[in-house]
Amino acid sequence: MYVDRGSGPSGTVLLAGSARAGTTWISDILNYRNEYRYIFEPFHPNRLASTRGFRPRQYLRPENDDPAYLLPATDILSGRVRSVWTDKYNRKRVASRRLVKEVRGNLLLGWISSHFPQVPIILLLRHPCAVVNSQLDLKWNWHLDLGDFLSQAPLMEDHLEPFRDLMSSTTERFDQHVLLWCIENYVPLRQYRPGDVHVAFYEHFCVDPAREIERMFSFLGKPFDPAAMANLSKPSAVSRKTSAIVSGESLVESWRKKVSDEDVARAEELLGAFGLDRIYGADPLPKLDAASGALSGEVSR
Repeated sequence: MYVDRGSGPSGTVLLAGSARAGTTWISDILNYRNEYRYIFEPFHPNRLASTRGFRPRQYLRPENDDPAYLLPATDILSGRVRSVWTDKYNRKRVASRRLVKEVRGNLLLGWISSHFPQVPIILLLRHPCAVVNSQLDLKWNWHLDLGDFLSQAPLMEDHLEPFRDLMSSTTERFDQHVLLWCIENYVPLRQYRPGDVHVAFYEHFCVDPAREIERMFSFLGKPFDPAAMANLSKPSAVSRKTSAIVSGESLVESWRKKVSDEDVARAEELLGAFGLDRIYGADPLPKLDAASGALSGEVSR
């Protein structure tokens, strides 16, 4: 039971990233005072009746005004959605602001910014090998089909046509997951100018948390509060027993023991094809400094 008093999207923050990239952990840090109503992954196409028309990783051109997409997105960002799925982690009973956490919406970010410029967006990046290792470790059926991208003509025309052969010929499961990471981060990074969104690095929350939290809060116009550091050592609601934050292993480097050198090398090749090797390589830490802001200039066009 809760009351959402928000009158529109202007009271909403959107945190986006890859699945298993740490978005739930970062949302706990961001919502350390429980000041936001927490809306969990509302663009999942099988969880809300209003979003059943969305593909699993839908791309929309910024100028697309189709009400089949615009009306559900308006309802989500205005807080006019309720479901067991989206509200299962919410602890705010009377809310005027919302935090939307989404791991399937990276390809929508440019479209969301075009239609809802008042919504600040945080894009969280984590090393693709760490993300893929965590995804595969879950042993879920991820229903990963690169054909879902190949069949979206606007997406291919606008961003991915140079990679058609690579996407069609990649069959190894690990490589396909790395390709997914590349696609869902390459597209939004191409669409934004520096400062349009806040790009945050999971690894920097691990090694220099005060600085990374201060950067994130500054983007949102919030003062840094040391109390936000309290959630750094707390496992998120979706952490597994084998997660590094639970086992006490390094949050940054634990994946290196589970990913072969051959897979790391292949991941570097795929990152290089997209120009994303300027951001991540064989080293667990990102190559870019956290203060570099949005990475538009770091991704080849």
